[in-house]
Amino acid sequence: MVTALIAILIGSFLLAAIAYDVARLITPNESRCPPLARLRGRRAALEAAEQWLVGLRLHDRVDAATYHERISHLALGARTPPSRRRQRHGVP
Repeated sequence: MVTALIAILIGSFLLAAIAYDVARLITPNESRCPPLARLRGRRAALEAAEQWLVGLRLHDRVDAATYHERISHLALGARTPPSRRRQRHGVP
């Protein structure tokens, strides 16, 4: 009796998951890129930016303060540092 109940629960969860997946795939607003692939792509881009920045630091292309500033932006998930507004003719 208990094993039958467990089998029915597992079967219903599987059917619900299949129905959800099919409905998610056929809806028009669904992205064709799965969420984990997007996350992996973003993570890979951040890692590539970090490696590039380390290369710049090793070849003395950036100073320590700039390196620490940029690496902290990478740690927060930003591939490029926020743009700074340039002062033109004394106007901030």
